[in-house]
Amino acid sequence: MLFNSQIFLFGFLPVVLAAYYACGTARQARLLVLVVASLVFYASWNWHYVPLLAGLTLLNWLLSNAYGRSGRKGWLTAGVVINLATLCVFKYANFLATNIDALFGRVHSPWPILLPLGISFFVFQKIAYLVDLRRGGRRIHGLLEFAAFVTFFPQLIAGPIVRHTEIVPQFDRARPTGTPMQDIARGLALITAGLAKKAGLADSIAVNPDALFALAATGQPLGLVGGWAAAACYTLQIYLDFSGYSDMAIGLALMFGLKLPFNFNAPYSATSLRDFWHRWHMTLSRFLRDYLYIPLGGNRRGETRQMGNLAATMLLGGLWHGAAWTFVAWGGLHGAGLVVNHLWQRAGGRLPRAAGWMLTLLFVMVGWVLFRAPDFHAAWLMMGAMAGLQGVGHVHVRNAAVVMLAALCVFIGPTSQAAMLDRLAPRPWLALPIGAALAFLVILVGGGIPSEFIYFQF
Repeated sequence: MLFNSQIFLFGFLPVVLAAYYACGTARQARLLVLVVASLVFYASWNWHYVPLLAGLTLLNWLLSNAYGRSGRKGWLTAGVVINLATLCVFKYANFLATNIDALFGRVHSPWPILLPLGISFFVFQKIAYLVDLRRGGRRIHGLLEFAAFVTFFPQLIAGPIVRHTEIVPQFDRARPTGTPMQDIARGLALITAGLAKKAGLADSIAVNPDALFALAATGQPLGLVGGWAAAACYTLQIYLDFSGYSDMAIGLALMFGLKLPFNFNAPYSATSLRDFWHRWHMTLSRFLRDYLYIPLGGNRRGETRQMGNLAATMLLGGLWHGAAWTFVAWGGLHGAGLVVNHLWQRAGGRLPRAAGWMLTLLFVMVGWVLFRAPDFHAAWLMMGAMAGLQGVGHVHVRNAAVVMLAALCVFIGPTSQAAMLDRLAPRPWLALPIGAALAFLVILVGGGIPSEFIYFQF
């Protein structure tokens, strides 16, 4: 079930909400509803995924409890190793085998390994929990609250990457009898905003980069106009798609009275690459900072070591996105850019705000070409087109009005969380326009299978 599907919005969600609030202040019953609903949600994609999710959840809980009883950190280290090994087997085994065989002139026949949906996200959550315990956190959670934390369906597939200290304490709050209409109203408003981004804008824009990148993959020249049109449309699409998912995830959690961390803060308004990574996929950025960059030494061991740590963190962050060298190159490109950014700022370099914004946006757009392209050949052709090596060319941009509207929303409009949670106070008169917008978007989605969110593949 996709968040943007009718069966989820009109079937699954109302049933789960009704069961959750029917539990009143019975904490354990509410948690049980969340766990069962989350497993059903995950099984709706493919029930073969469920044993791994449930097994890893139980194993991590057992290891954390073994640590709690004995105080031996080896239990936590074993858990981190098992989680990383699981991720490597399911996500990277064929990638590693393909490259090893290529070194010896052999062709690898892919193993039939089923990639569980969202494995990168829920494995990272478990690793963060174990590492936090190793660093001195003494709160060993019960099985039900731990399971509710790591399987909570709004953030299970593609985040935000939530820490146990952010959500488990919220389980402890006594839920008053009755329906908290303000939480539900705000949640629905945020879901409507996310659905508008995904179904109303991102999916309409997608026809342009899909067609143009497909042409580049076949070796056809796009020209300067086609290259930049593809990059610009994908830049809008990926932000609207992923931030739309995040808005819906945060809105869904809010309907249950739970607050998830924000994942985006107007990233295309950034005036430096460092600023961009403080605004884009913020929960991943802080995970990489706290559980990779800082353990590597961060900025504590000299400038050269810091730059190496920064580059290594971004390379691994790129690989986290997918088992392909294009993702590694994308991470490496951003790592190199961040190194230059740090050195420039440390040397006292300054750019006018407008120049910094433009340079950052152009860098990010070029990076998205590597991220989106199926291989280096297609990426190189696309970048060559953007550099003018294939002439000016021309291209017909489909849904041009939607593209322009999307650009206005992204570059001028407020963030959805600011608009829906801060500026838009719940009022009875708002129910009609928001309800009408949600109804229109649901009709736009239709009764078939809607398009998946881009980050589901990671």
